[in-house]
Amino acid sequence: MQMTSAPHLLAEDGPEYERILGDALRHAHERPDLEGVGDRLNTEQLRTMALSATALITAAAATEYEHYVKARGELRRAATAEGADGAPAPDGPQSTAAGSGAGIGAVITVLTPLLAGSAAVIFLLVGYLLKAVGPSMTFGGSLVAAGWFFAAVAAAAILVAAVGLLVTALRNGATSLAAENEEQELPEDVARAREAWRHALLERGILPFLRDALADPTAGPAARTPHRSPNRIPKVGYSRPDFSGPDDGPAAGPRPTFTSPDFTSPDFGGPEHQPD
Repeated sequence: MQMTSAPHLLAEDGPEYERILGDALRHAHERPDLEGVGDRLNTEQLRTMALSATALITAAAATEYEHYVKARGELRRAATAEGADGAPAPDGPQSTAAGSGAGIGAVITVLTPLLAGSAAVIFLLVGYLLKAVGPSMTFGGSLVAAGWFFAAVAAAAILVAAVGLLVTALRNGATSLAAENEEQELPEDVARAREAWRHALLERGILPFLRDALADPTAGPAARTPHRSPNRIPKVGYSRPDFSGPDDGPAAGPRPTFTSPDFTSPDFGGPEHQPD
């Protein structure tokens, strides 16, 4: 029985959804019901369609996902409570100071090679130019010595930056391994809820969607949305009057004629025409 209102997929679970989808497409040739991959639609087209229909696919495993999110939330709340009772939180004043120090160190590491290298180029160029113009001038030799000093500083700063990048890469790798180990060491109830959601998402969501897409490529989420034709304009309850031209309809009959009334002047005239 599915939920009536499925929770939306959280942003932190989006990569997991994409990973399960990628595994399903990668091993599609091993499933007889997905043997049509590459004939009508290729894997990239199917991936795009499935990513566009994330809400539709994840709704098939809404119950398992809600249970998994609830178990994971309880675990995190318990871990937060234990951290509050023990060591200070990671975002305390010490952490803030350490972050500020790391930021200043990164700025110095980046700017030192640039500034020292620029100074070395300028001093060496001007110093050798002065020595070429006036070999007896001691100022040119001093500029050359200063230029070589800044060149050595720039080389040392570049070496320190390279070592810092290497240490950061190793630290990030150790952090990712620790995160993977922490994920593998989840409590049994959380791990079981996560596996149940993954299995339901694959079997009831992703695979049926891929089968339907391969059976009928036009039956995607957009095709299931009812479209209204632009020509379907609702008709009102009356129609326009039927006006016809003079040539339409039966032949016109004789038109009625009108004559002006026969007005005659009175039977009298001027003095020469007196009535009898």
